[in-house]
Amino acid sequence: MAEAVTPVPAAAPASRMAQPHALGDLLLYRLSRLVGTAGLPAVRLFQGGHGITRREWRMLALLAEGGAMHPSVLAVQAQLDRARTSRAISALVAKGWAQRTVHASDQRYARVELTDTGRRLHARLFPEIAALNRQLLGALPPETLGALDLALQRLQAQAEHMAATCALPKARSRRGRARSSP
Repeated sequence: MAEAVTPVPAAAPASRMAQPHALGDLLLYRLSRLVGTAGLPAVRLFQGGHGITRREWRMLALLAEGGAMHPSVLAVQAQLDRARTSRAISALVAKGWAQRTVHASDQRYARVELTDTGRRLHARLFPEIAALNRQLLGALPPETLGALDLALQRLQAQAEHMAATCALPKARSRRGRARSSP
């Protein structure tokens, strides 16, 4: 039985996003709202059903798909800083879903990989997450999905170009806490 879908305007004027005048016109804000709202069922599935956080799930899925990797590579792929990556890896290890191996001759070199238990958890969770994904995308007609996929690829490429060529200084605060000046 399909759930009711809240009606949404057929199409917003292109100029609304191209020439934003309010917060609700900004792409990143709208994407953030979408992720927050659409992610709620996933959070309930992860935390309520399996005791895993979204960040831990991201690491688990990346390790399941990419195999063993160095924590810094995992951080880049997960788009997290090293401290958050380290905490997530430690949580996965503590829960028995991953193992960290340190190279005998160089303690700085570590490798993280899933345990059999971690692989089984991924195998159980992924179909459920894929079902949530299909349910969300069910709001779009099939012909729109290809256009959305292409649009996301183009936006990702543009965002990567902008990040690589950004001349602005790096952010000096985290979570709204400004660092004191020297």
